[in-house]
Amino acid sequence: MADVEKKVRVSGEQQRPSEPVLPTVNPSAEKSEPPKAALHPAVYVVTWISFSGGVILFNKWLLDTLGFKFPITLTAWHMVFATFMTQVLAKTTTLLDGRKTVKMTGRVYLRAILPIGFFFSLSLICGNKAYLYLSVAFIQMLKATMPVAVLIVSWILGVAPVNFKTLGNVSLIVVGVVIASIGEIKFDLTGFLYQAGGIAFEATRLVMVQRLLSSAEFKMDPLVSLYYFAPVCGVMNTVAALVVEVPSMSMKNVYDVGIFMLVANAMVAFLLNVSVVFLIGKTSSLVLTLCGILKDILLVACSMLIWGTQVSLTQFFGYSIALSGLLYYKLGAEQLKQHISQAGRSWGEFGATRPVARKLLVFGLFIFTVLLLLGGLGPTYAPSQTQSVKDYLSSAGLPGR
Repeated sequence: MADVEKKVRVSGEQQRPSEPVLPTVNPSAEKSEPPKAALHPAVYVVTWISFSGGVILFNKWLLDTLGFKFPITLTAWHMVFATFMTQVLAKTTTLLDGRKTVKMTGRVYLRAILPIGFFFSLSLICGNKAYLYLSVAFIQMLKATMPVAVLIVSWILGVAPVNFKTLGNVSLIVVGVVIASIGEIKFDLTGFLYQAGGIAFEATRLVMVQRLLSSAEFKMDPLVSLYYFAPVCGVMNTVAALVVEVPSMSMKNVYDVGIFMLVANAMVAFLLNVSVVFLIGKTSSLVLTLCGILKDILLVACSMLIWGTQVSLTQFFGYSIALSGLLYYKLGAEQLKQHISQAGRSWGEFGATRPVARKLLVFGLFIFTVLLLLGGLGPTYAPSQTQSVKDYLSSAGLPGR
């Protein structure tokens, strides 16, 4: 009984109103600095497009324009440089800490990393060999078939069940690329076969990586993947280069290009992998899809403006169909309608709030399109007039092509 009374008394004491307590302020919170503003996602988008497009244009410039016709050696150099840089980053930064969660064993390395590295090497070699025969514009058009190749390889390897409805969804991409290939003015069968092989090997690599990463134990971002694959590719490509290209090389070939140019080329290729990590972490899958399509369009434009690549109206038509099919396949009809509607509203709001800026943007895009069409179609439909313009620019001291 005494225990019960004691509990009641204690409970009553707890229910008494206590003295008001003033809110306390954490002194460290007052002195803490405000968080720094994060970079806008557009910064990561522009950075990735710059490095991704820069690698392609840089490789074309070295292999074709500067005459360094050793694509296997170039890919071997890229992988050796990437191996060195990933080791440095692993020891000095936190960018590669993700590798600590990967349960990499000797068995996994032999059964997964080596085969993937083998197909990675083949895709790099074939992709760079294609630059010796085809224009950047046509190569980008052919690369639009990558989703189709990945789909077919995933069926062959049993990663995904056969679905003819999905195949029908990507058929528009194939139709567009076929039309673009028919309209290619400087079609080269050897270059086409190299690029087709590169697409097939890259699709195989992507499906094998997808199968490897299906387990939570092997989740890897692109930089961690490069950490494991670069040494394998470096060794394979170096052996291939020693057998195929090095016997016909001399140090004069290296000096003609310049050691600085080769180092800069490898650095741009490596920074591309770093930028991918940040782009994936800061944006969405939609942004990735749109960025890839925008990059391809810009590369076609750069090919026309830098090298004077002739692109026919048939190619423009076919490539437009392929890009439309790619968007439809990646986003789907309903999601595509939603994004188009949202983009229309955003464009209307932009015009209402900043009418002058919108007019300037439309005018700038119109001028760019006109110059692009004249630059690409001029040599095809008006060769004598185009040559006259080039001669005039040369006589005026301007860099005519």
